[in-house]
Amino acid sequence: MNVVINWLAFFQVLGAALIGTVVVVGFYALGLRMLVRAGRVPVVTPAEFTDAITVISEKEAKRAAKAAAKAARKSPLSEAQKTLALLAAFGCFALCALAVLGGILLIVVK
Repeated sequence: MNVVINWLAFFQVLGAALIGTVVVVGFYALGLRMLVRAGRVPVVTPAEFTDAITVISEKEAKRAAKAAAKAARKSPLSEAQKTLALLAAFGCFALCALAVLGGILLIVVK
């Protein structure tokens, strides 16, 4: 029994995976950047895990939320620029979702 590897197909899949990863991660990072520029800093409260090595305290979470609110107030952008940055962030997140859905469709439909 001989195993034959189609190397061209292997490198096509590798290239598509690398490009897809760069697109999703890049647009997600750009979306987060635009969200921060729009003055909507995402602050996530920490979850309590039983096996957690480090968990920030409630005081530290409040301090982070306060710092995010202060940074949002100090934004030098006008309201129109903030709105444009928010729309750009939503557009970047939509492109991420479309890239993921496209990848799932390629797997399922084939």
